[in-house]
Amino acid sequence: MKVLMFGWEFPPLSSGGLGTACYGLTKGMSNKGIEITFVLPYSADISGADFLKLRSTSNIKIRKISSFLQPYMSSQEYKKLVTKKPSPKIYGSTLFDEVHRYILAAEKIAEEEDFDVIHCHDWMTFGAGIRVKKKKNKPLVLHVHATEHDRTGGNQLNQYVYDVERHGLHNADAVIAVSNFTKNKIVTHYGVPPEKIRVVHNAVDFSQEYRNENFEIKKTDRVVLFLGRITLQKGPDYFVYAAKKVLEHEKNVKFIIAGSGDMEPFIIEKAAELGISDKVLFAGFLGQNDVERAYRMADVYVMPSVSEPFGITALEAMKNKTPVIVSKQSGVSEVINHCLKVDFWDVNELSSKIISLLRYRQLHEALKDNAYFEVKKFSWDVPAQKCIEVYNEVISKG
Repeated sequence: MKVLMFGWEFPPLSSGGLGTACYGLTKGMSNKGIEITFVLPYSADISGADFLKLRSTSNIKIRKISSFLQPYMSSQEYKKLVTKKPSPKIYGSTLFDEVHRYILAAEKIAEEEDFDVIHCHDWMTFGAGIRVKKKKNKPLVLHVHATEHDRTGGNQLNQYVYDVERHGLHNADAVIAVSNFTKNKIVTHYGVPPEKIRVVHNAVDFSQEYRNENFEIKKTDRVVLFLGRITLQKGPDYFVYAAKKVLEHEKNVKFIIAGSGDMEPFIIEKAAELGISDKVLFAGFLGQNDVERAYRMADVYVMPSVSEPFGITALEAMKNKTPVIVSKQSGVSEVINHCLKVDFWDVNELSSKIISLLRYRQLHEALKDNAYFEVKKFSWDVPAQKCIEVYNEVISKG
């Protein structure tokens, strides 16, 4: 079977779970003999990716579209990037113009490729998938890793993005959601029939075993980690509010915020306003190796997301033997048991759980060890197989 796959994020240049999921799925499907042509923006240069090691299997082909499109990009961020760079006239003047140009380029690539099914990841690629479906009369599968409702918390939706999502979801032959949490959102907010949606939970790559390390900061302080985009969706404000409450009871604790995003100035100011700026450290965006070290450095990993379609970072923390607290408003909470779960808005409960893990060594060790053995059972081969089953289903109907 041959798959034409459209994405816009891929390791090593990933800023979210989408790139990790694309890597894991394509690796899993490649291992099962599926041939994949993966199309993504040229700016996401993957020349150093481990993924290219798979090319020796002849199952993988990378097609690049020269573009400034980047993961989780807003209209304002695109405009700033285009204004800064000496851009050739071929690039769109707005984000949405550039997405349209991506669609036209994708259509040309489809003319040159042989494939049985189209697989698209998130809204920027939906238009390309629909155009190619109509042109080549091939079935279309849309994979939803996040919706506009997740990204905005349901407030101030970008109508253009929502309309692209809705149009795509209704024109797809099948929809893959990364959790039941996401499936319910698609049904409720986009009016998609539930029988059209298949739930395929994400996994984690266990090719690198856990390594124990000593960190200088651990000699004086325990570490609580937030790692992700600093945006409304990820709940960094609740993390800081909880930090304030924890520090009222536990003094030798540092709260590390790793990532970047539009809420970063607000969070910096809020930490100062709460009088805890000396206890909250901002690490900025981390590369993959530093991400792994950050997990190992932490005594507790907190994922307080307001609306989290899945949450691969929780699995990554568990893999690195770090006890995890996750929002109940997350897809990953459906598939893991050896963690603590809390409503994102319940700052009192969140701070209480952090304090428990910092104070009670037996609880900390039990959660760390049990979570590690639990997450070892996850494999990308499982979601890859489920995706293949969706392909077979839509192809047989065609």
